[in-house]
Amino acid sequence: MTKIVMVTAYDYPSAKIVDEAGIDIILVGDSVANVVHGMKSTREIGMNEMLVHVKAVARAEPKAMIIADMPYRSYSTPKTALANAKKFLKAGANAVKIEGQKQKIAKALSKNKIRVMGHIGYLPQSDAKPIVKKDAEKLIDSAIALEKAGCSWIVLELVPEKISRLISDTLTIPTIGIGAGKYCAGQVLVFHDLVGLNADDSFNPRFLKKYANLKKDAVAAVKKYAKDIQEGKFPAKKNSY
Repeated sequence: MTKIVMVTAYDYPSAKIVDEAGIDIILVGDSVANVVHGMKSTREIGMNEMLVHVKAVARAEPKAMIIADMPYRSYSTPKTALANAKKFLKAGANAVKIEGQKQKIAKALSKNKIRVMGHIGYLPQSDAKPIVKKDAEKLIDSAIALEKAGCSWIVLELVPEKISRLISDTLTIPTIGIGAGKYCAGQVLVFHDLVGLNADDSFNPRFLKKYANLKKDAVAAVKKYAKDIQEGKFPAKKNSY
């Protein structure tokens, strides 16, 4: 079975790049708070900022589906969730993602023909603790409940592989893993992380595989640029009008 490839991207150029690579889903994640804005928590980002990023990704006109991460407190009630989800769709998203056991929210959105991605396991928007084996039954029940509520996919974050396999085998909708093992229907990583462009060099979680080191290349390029300026090599005649 073909696996689902999802990448978290936040702007026009990264959306262009990942779409050219042929991925299936672009997630405009609230992790933009940490990765791009330098905030300490995803709780600090709001609807206004998220809408700017969704619009930027949508301008890339990707073939991939665009899913907007609903930020903290933007879906506290069904009414609020519906109003904000509609804003994301207007901005160019095809679906929205919500965290936790939000069956009522998922049901309200799906009833209004808005596709929803659930998210269980480790939850960045809350003070969730790491998932352990004793959480298996609770997680499976949560996943089943979210599917019944109308979710089209479910993200499993930092869920032990044995548990994620049980969940994936139980559900009829796809699971997307991040640190959840190989048995999920798909995987997701942040664009900046997988290409080595994260400003935080200490961020090296076990689930991350870096496929490039663009930060190192970028620093080297800027150093060369500065050196060329000091040595009078830039701008050269060909760079002048």
